[in-house]
Amino acid sequence: MKPLLCLLFYCCVPPIGCLHAQLPGKADLPDSFPAPHRFGLAAGELGLAGIAPFCFDRYISRQSYAKISFRTVAYNLAPHSWTWDDDGFQTNQIGHPFHGSIFFNAFRSNGYSFWQSVPAAFAGSYLWETFAENQPPAPNDFINTGFGGIVLGEMTHRLAGKLVNNHSRGMKRQFSEVIALLINPAGGFSRIINGKWGRPALYTRGEESTRIAFEWQAGLRKYNVNEVSPFRDGHLGLYGRIKLSYGNPYEDLRQPFSNLHLVTEFGRDDSSKINIVSVYGSLCGWNLTAGKIRQVAVLSANYDYINNEAFFYSGQSIRVNLHSECTLPREVKINTSLALGPVLLAAVPDGYLYHTRNYDYGPGVAFSAAGGITIAGTLFYGINYRGGWMKTVNGNRSGYFLYALTNEAGVNVTRELSLVMEEGYFKLHGNYEHYKTVNKTYPYLRLSARWKMDLP
Repeated sequence: MKPLLCLLFYCCVPPIGCLHAQLPGKADLPDSFPAPHRFGLAAGELGLAGIAPFCFDRYISRQSYAKISFRTVAYNLAPHSWTWDDDGFQTNQIGHPFHGSIFFNAFRSNGYSFWQSVPAAFAGSYLWETFAENQPPAPNDFINTGFGGIVLGEMTHRLAGKLVNNHSRGMKRQFSEVIALLINPAGGFSRIINGKWGRPALYTRGEESTRIAFEWQAGLRKYNVNEVSPFRDGHLGLYGRIKLSYGNPYEDLRQPFSNLHLVTEFGRDDSSKINIVSVYGSLCGWNLTAGKIRQVAVLSANYDYINNEAFFYSGQSIRVNLHSECTLPREVKINTSLALGPVLLAAVPDGYLYHTRNYDYGPGVAFSAAGGITIAGTLFYGINYRGGWMKTVNGNRSGYFLYALTNEAGVNVTRELSLVMEEGYFKLHGNYEHYKTVNKTYPYLRLSARWKMDLP
């Protein structure tokens, strides 16, 4: 509820200053002239992102947790008061990262760099946990809102910037402004306040001219659970998949989020309308190219959310990635990727928890390996293995091992259109200290059409 209230608040603010004509300012100058830091506006937006939903919770919806007092604030300020909370999975794993992205972008959209905006996500989380609720501060909320807010915040900042930092005018400009505000509410609110709403950019900065590749995939999905073959007894339904790729993994290696990927998958036939949300953002990298093999090592920040018929999962991690690309004779191109790194916090389902939330929390390790081959720009095949191990720190004593193996083959009918077949499965193994071992499996088969395009 809190993130939705933040979004509604920003969307409903009248466009003050939209029609004001202004002389070019520093923010309109080329890259050699850095945008000015507007600390007052940034701090005001961060405060507003907390006060607006609190007022709604306290005085309109009358939520019990919003009934704060000097006594609750004093208790929450004490270091010993921190404890894990029992909020729902989607509230903690989607709602809190979204709220954190607004805190982050309060500064990011007002002239501050990526690293300068990082503390804002954690500061906003701490202020909310301490002053806006009578419940004790929760370490899971602090990590989800802080780290998750940074990953989602920089992603939405980049994508919204791509929409508005151009020379479009008229209805196209207004449409772009509205969509950008929905993607990045803090950024849209900043443009309203500083009078930039509806004004074409006199210059475009380097990050706004970065290439974006868009893929839309739709088709049929057949799946089942717990080792049952989807071919024989599976459920059949429609599904969709959207992928956005921003930047080039082999360029601008020192610029945070110069390369990012967003993958979201959805289908009404499954247990949740949104089945997958995955965000990858590069933090820094090193060029390791040798001879004909193009290769880079990249440190990345990652956010993963999975919710299917068999189980759900969410984790936030930092990984070291090794990306390689090699072009062979006869138009054969091979791509590989390896990744390894710590999971800061993961949420994994626990059917043995009663009268509280239905999932455990803990840190762990994530790893993956992927490879693909394209022949003559027409035929392609890819295989991807992703895995993770997590040890419970809050919940039933347990250890979890999660992995997924996917195979994809297809043919490019035209430059934009491809026909794709994908087969794979997700598997979760839970080893409990005082309960029986649990295994959850989600095998599937997909047939779909994919449309690819580059956004200008």
